Amino acid sequence: MDRRTRYGFSAWWFTALLAALSAANPVLSGADLVRAVDSTLTSVSAALKGLFLPESLQAPSNRTSRCKVYPGDPEWPSDEAWAKLDELTDHRLLARPEPQAAVCYNGPLYDAEKCAQITATWNSSYTHYIDPIEMMSPVAQGMTCLPPNVFDSHNCTRGGFPMYVINATEPKHVQMGVNFARNTGVRLVVKNTGHDFLGKSGGKDSLSIWTHHFKDIDYIEDFVDETLGYSGPAFKAGVGVQAFEIYKAAHEYGHSVVGGEGETVGIFGGYIQGGGHSPLTSLYGTGADQVLAFEVVTADGEFVIANSTSNIDLFWAMRGGGGSTFGVATSVTVKAHPDMPTAVSRFSFTSEKIGNETFWAGIRAYVDYFIPNAEAGTYAYFLLVPNVYTGIFTFSMTPFFAPNKTLEETQALLQPWFARLNDLGIEFDPNITHFDNFYDAWRSSFPLETVEKINATTGSRLFPRTNFETEEKREELYHNIRQSSENNRVQVHFNIKAVDPDNADNAVNPAWRPNILFSQQAVRWPVNGTAQEILKIRQEFQAGDMQRWRDISPGAGGYLAEADRLEPNFGQAFWGDKYPRLVELKRKLDPHDVFFATTSVGSERWKVESVDGLPNENGKLCRVDL
Repeated sequence: MDRRTRYGFSAWWFTALLAALSAANPVLSGADLVRAVDSTLTSVSAALKGLFLPESLQAPSNRTSRCKVYPGDPEWPSDEAWAKLDELTDHRLLARPEPQAAVCYNGPLYDAEKCAQITATWNSSYTHYIDPIEMMSPVAQGMTCLPPNVFDSHNCTRGGFPMYVINATEPKHVQMGVNFARNTGVRLVVKNTGHDFLGKSGGKDSLSIWTHHFKDIDYIEDFVDETLGYSGPAFKAGVGVQAFEIYKAAHEYGHSVVGGEGETVGIFGGYIQGGGHSPLTSLYGTGADQVLAFEVVTADGEFVIANSTSNIDLFWAMRGGGGSTFGVATSVTVKAHPDMPTAVSRFSFTSEKIGNETFWAGIRAYVDYFIPNAEAGTYAYFLLVPNVYTGIFTFSMTPFFAPNKTLEETQALLQPWFARLNDLGIEFDPNITHFDNFYDAWRSSFPLETVEKINATTGSRLFPRTNFETEEKREELYHNIRQSSENNRVQVHFNIKAVDPDNADNAVNPAWRPNILFSQQAVRWPVNGTAQEILKIRQEFQAGDMQRWRDISPGAGGYLAEADRLEPNFGQAFWGDKYPRLVELKRKLDPHDVFFATTSVGSERWKVESVDGLPNENGKLCRVDL
């Protein structure tokens, strides 16, 4: 491993270091070179801490202010300060980028043709991840600027969108943004692709660091970390790399990696830092379990390596502790696994012809096979969709994914349940297909993720093995799932076991380890409901359907990236008994709360005071203890 790989230097860093080293001593080698590099790295990082504002503006003042600094506040940075930030980020500062749907509303940006184009593709994730501010949870944004035929907000305002965006392509751009936010008190947010259900990439009038264009992918044939006990192939990828990019690259090298099922998700950003479940999780664990090293900008503006021997507290926390919390990663190095043949089954059935009781008997039969299917290393992604108008229920397997399984092995796994469906007279076409590699199976099997609904939010629960070990417990879980459907909750389920590779010591929610069924249910409200009506429905959902799920899985938890902003006691739900240590590390690594995201570690100290009282990003971020 050369020195650039060891220290994680970008080309900019390495050029600066070489210049500094050459001036001091043109001939260095061995231990002398290592010491010189260490010393120069320290001095360059220290210089960058102050290199972002005129001297007179370096010491603002909101350490004890109730809220972050906002336009109109005396402390809001001057135009000259923003111009200096733009200069020091190589003119990559985007000022007041407009919401895409602004072209649909009266004003200088109105363009009927562009509005029609945006409207036609609005629900596609491809429309949003390429934009510097768009987020895929309009409810969390505040619903202030959507195409009128999606939701007519009657005008277009910025709502929960940031005021400035650094389109970062090098670590120094991230450093400048972190330093600027820390020393001015302006709210800082981080966006990769904007997929998070809770809208963590948003923040009214904030400064955003957009990491989407960190796109490098490097294959490492033999990565050795004796402390982690790993020796083998790895990929080092920029945090902007998405699932469709890393899966293709891994396939070309004859490998696979653990990443999400959604093709446009930014695997190496918030996904992997929050844990991350995968079609390969039942074989290899969560996304965070794969991490060998981070390159990261910390809250004090340092650009560091976090791995098993350097910045080990940061390394522990960022593997599962959540994004936008402890630092801004610019690259992640992860384990690579062998490519493998994969079998896939996709099918559906409804209650329309067979009746509701027969339909639910088929679902109840499936519950009996959750443990053996997960133990076999499979990943089943299925939906239960009620139709409140017709009373018809629909089951969709999209898909049953069996990595490293032959067609015959997959058929044998599914046959016991299929036999019971046949006995019940439930007609379906199992459509089992075999692929000779993971990449083609993944690409052919999963639906494209879409923008979240404008009148819904989702809660989640990790149901452990104890919910399936006895007939009585399986019956209890089945009745609670059915009750949610009968209460008109759309449900998404993942039959999955998050194995614990080598007893991984990281911040991943311990509730993942005994998990057998990761479940989500969504509550909906009238599109034009008042804020009071919406809040009441959301609170009743948490106190009712979600509480039923908690009651039958005491001590379990939920998944922090696919959850409800109103999740009670989120620290326990998302991190279990690891939460106290994470809070301690948050205070140590980010004592001034430079980083904040809703329901993130330590976020209890702050609250977004939204303009309508709903849980969204359209409001000031203020302390709750002042």
